Amino acid sequence: MLSLDTNFDGTRAASRESDIDPERRMRPVADYTSLPAPSPEQGLNRYLQEIRRFPMLEPEEEYMLAKRWVDHQDTGAAHKLVTSHLRLAAKIAMGYRGYGLPQAEVISEANVGLMQAVKRFDPEKGFRLATYAMWWIRASIQEYILRSWSLVKLGTTSAQKKLFFNLRKAKARIGALEDGDLHPDNVKQIAHDLGVTEDEVISMNRRMSGGDASLNATVGSEGEGTMQWQDWLEDEDADQAGDYEARDELEARRELLAEAMDVLNDREKDILVQRRLQDTVVTLEELSGQYDVSRERIRQIEVRAFEKLQLRMRNLASEKGMLVSAD
Repeated sequence: MLSLDTNFDGTRAASRESDIDPERRMRPVADYTSLPAPSPEQGLNRYLQEIRRFPMLEPEEEYMLAKRWVDHQDTGAAHKLVTSHLRLAAKIAMGYRGYGLPQAEVISEANVGLMQAVKRFDPEKGFRLATYAMWWIRASIQEYILRSWSLVKLGTTSAQKKLFFNLRKAKARIGALEDGDLHPDNVKQIAHDLGVTEDEVISMNRRMSGGDASLNATVGSEGEGTMQWQDWLEDEDADQAGDYEARDELEARRELLAEAMDVLNDREKDILVQRRLQDTVVTLEELSGQYDVSRERIRQIEVRAFEKLQLRMRNLASEKGMLVSAD
């Protein structure tokens, strides 16, 4: 099981002593293993009680702790930022109770995402850590679910991954509640709604179908863990497919922008970045002094560069089949 033994450099710490090389055993490390971690043995309720003892942070205290981590790599400050948001990670993880995975594992993955968020959090941006951490927590959980279902290994498309997260809701929406294979008309409707092939709908439905059982019955043979059917319960208010789609689209746009920037020369790139692609906008006055030209000339370069970039992005999007034609 995953535990909260993830380093703030983005790597997973070894979970067993035998996994740690002898030299590393002799070195002092930050005590992240002292954090509570969910496990089937101790029970989920006990874990939820444990994390309630960590107080929520006031905005000023959160800012100061984040600054200590960013400026001085203060692991004590990072530890406090993590523990104060464990309840948020657990709450988000509860929204993913429909994929046949132990809830303790899902919460552990949520905690991994939380620590990644703390590592990258910039308190100067003006928003709270909770707002920033939600994205990282959801991303970590979703990647874990996809890995567990072997979808990533199969090299599936983005549409197929969205189908995985959205199939239950699509079936409920059209009233396709029958056991076993779907009716051909329902298969056709779901494939159309979700933008996948009918064969993909049939295959995914078969993988995710299961018979009736007691919610408290243990799944699997003895010795394979204590996962119960209640771990398959789905939070109907959660929008995992939407979250994944938004994240996937954002990554695609970023890749497209990076590729399209090659159409600009060095001066155009620099001016466009400083004027439109960073949080702190540099003034025309400052750039005119930097390049020893008039403010109007800087403005003209900026506008021309932006138009070139837009055109290049449209062409690339068209080549990659990313443009949606207007009907």
